[in-house]
Parts: sequence; structure tokens; C-alpha cells
Amino acid sequence: MTSTNWAGNLAFAAAAPHEPTSIPELQRLVARSRSLRALGSRHSFNAIADGAEQVSVARLARELVIDAEASTVTVSAGARYGDFVEQLDAAGWALHNLASLPHISVAGAISTGTHGSGDVNGSLATAVSAIEFVAADGTLLTMSRSDPEFAGMVVSLGMIGVLTRVTLDIQPTFLMRQDVFERLPWSVVYDGLDAITSSAYSVSQFTRWGPEGVTQAWLKSRMDAVGPAVSSGALPGGTRADRPLHPLPGGPASTTTEQGGLAGPWWNRLPHFRLEFTPSNGEELQTEYLVPRENVLEALDAVRALAPRFVEHLFVSELRTVAADDLWLSPSHGTGCVGIHFTWLRNVPEVRGILPALDDALNPLGGRPHWGKLFETDPARLAALYPRMDDFRALVTRLDPSGTFRNRAVTEWLGL
Repeated sequence: MTSTNWAGNLAFAAAAPHEPTSIPELQRLVARSRSLRALGSRHSFNAIADGAEQVSVARLARELVIDAEASTVTVSAGARYGDFVEQLDAAGWALHNLASLPHISVAGAISTGTHGSGDVNGSLATAVSAIEFVAADGTLLTMSRSDPEFAGMVVSLGMIGVLTRVTLDIQPTFLMRQDVFERLPWSVVYDGLDAITSSAYSVSQFTRWGPEGVTQAWLKSRMDAVGPAVSSGALPGGTRADRPLHPLPGGPASTTTEQGGLAGPWWNRLPHFRLEFTPSNGEELQTEYLVPRENVLEALDAVRALAPRFVEHLFVSELRTVAADDLWLSPSHGTGCVGIHFTWLRNVPEVRGILPALDDALNPLGGRPHWGKLFETDPARLAALYPRMDDFRALVTRLDPSGTFRNRAVTEWLGL
């Protein structure tokens, strides 16, 4: 039986992943393996998780250990965010942000720099204060922010070892509301982008790059003193939606999190989709570039110019903001970014055909591709975008001298 990724556009070389049920079993597996890649929730669209052998840590014993004094929670690396956020909330705590899907695993999300949105919100990886992982020789290691190379170990593309536990920063729980607005003209977006993205704790704008501009803006506001709250008035230039909406044209709003300005728990507002539904599984492909904030208007111009070449293969695009961080391979390393995300129809040849043109347009503007999504670029281009690339290469060479955790994709990307 062939094992595939979430979208079904990639058949893995390994027929099925190893699924150890204990850390000692995982250590023995890693120590004897010559080529092994960790597999999370399969929500990657390229070959980052492919390998002769794969391992999933989803069957390791689940944990949720809250340290109230340190304001941290330690969870199993293979847990999906949606598996524990309600329990965390019930204990009086919250994460700073979530991705649009609660279905993704903690290890996979942080290892690829996956993010939510918000001018002051870093990616999910910025919440990581410690990691436990099995290194290439089978040794179980724990690293924390006090370790000088920790910033190179979080967004690691699965190259330092197999994560087993992750410790995340938490904060007191909070309520949120989600308000959706429609029809923001391009003139409003260009003239008031900063005002739009700062109008709520987390903002997502959806577009198909046509003359109508942004078709939907999703504003997720905290109901406490952190970040602005949206009043009952309109977002300047937009019209408040009078019904729940799905970000994909024609999609069922029943799968999305609560809208309409109703206050509710953070975990049911920060994602776009509910855990009990699996949206677009097998029906879509994804690409994303993280562009430095100061270059975003040029980037919008560049993508709009390309749109006639690709719009027939596009479901929708999403614009989100991400705060700067110091993680070596984070797409938002050293600079606040705007993520320009493309949700494609699963037209694989046609989508792959547009990828080089997207890279040509966005790379000169500092655009860094999301590590878990489809992109076509040159290793020299990637290296030039990451000032700590040489440090990361040295780190993985030291931790994994035999290349156990390498595969063709990451080796080509990083020039190893």
C-alpha cells in the first residue's frame, strides 16, 4: 500500500511509517537507521518528509504538563494542536497563536516555520522554549533557549533528529471574537495596509487577485487589553458580512470557526477551521512566500501582474502578517513579514509550471518560501536569504555526521 501526503500529490518512498510506542523503541530505530525522515500530520506539499524510511511519533504516550510558575506547557511532539488546546484552556491557559488548521502536528509545524497571523505575533516556533529529540546515534537530548544553538534547532526541517516532546510558552487564557468583512478595493489595501493588519490581534485577507481586490478580511480580536477589539462599525473600505463565510469560494461555512463577532475561546477563533472537519483534504496544493514588510506593496504588484497566468488554477490567496524572530531558518528571521499564500487546485503540472515565475518575482524582494509547501528555487537563492545558513549547515553536520536525517529535497535546498 502506498503512503501519501495530505494532498495526495506525493507518494512517499516508504510504504508505511514506523510507529514506535515508546521512546526506547524510537531510540533503537533511529540508531540502526541509515536514512530516516520524521512524518507528522502529512500536511506538507513537497518532499520534505519523504525518505527510504519514515517514522511517526503519534503513538508515543501523550503528555500535557503545565508548569504554571514558568508559564509553559510540555506536549508530545506528535500531538496535533487541536488535541490539547481545549484542555489547556480549561486549565486557564492559552497559546499566543494558532495556524489556520488545528489539524497539524506540533513537531511538523514548528520544524517548517508554520505561522498564524498578527503584526505582533511570531510564528508557532517562537513559542518553543525547549525540545526533546532523538539524535542520529539514538541519544535522547534536551535543548532549551539557554543553549547557544537553540535558535538553529527549532525550525530545523527535521534535520537534527526526531522530536519527542516540545515545551511551549503559554499565557493566561482569553476570549476572542471573529468579524468578517467583504469587498476591500485594492486602493484601500494599498493605502491602508498597516491600518488593516493592525486592526485586530490576527488578520487574514483573502483575494483572487482580480480587480475586486480583497474579497474577505477575517479579523480576530482579543476581548482583553491585548490588541484592539473590533467595534460593531465597519472596517474602513469594507462591508461587514451578514452571514458566516468560508475563505474558499463556495466552501461550506459550517467547517469554519465561529464568526459574527460572538465572543468565545481563543482556540475556536484563532484557526479558520474546526478540528472536527478536515477541509480540502486531497483537493488542493499550497505555496507561500514570506515577504519583508517593507517590500509587500511591490510584491502585491508582482503577483497581480502574474495572476492572469495562474488564476484559473487558484482557489484563493491569503495575506497574513508575522512578526520577526531570531530562529535561523525561520522565513521571518530578522524581519517582520507578510505571508502571501496560494491555495491551488490540485492541477499539479500547471501549478508546478508557475512556481519558477513566482520565485523570480518574489525572491528579489526578499521572499522566502514556506519550507512545507510547493516552491521552485535555486539553493544559492535560498542561502542568500538566510544569514545563518552556514551555521545551520555546521550544526546539522555535527549532530548528524552520517546524514541519517537528510533526503534529496533538504540536501538540495541547503546545498549539503
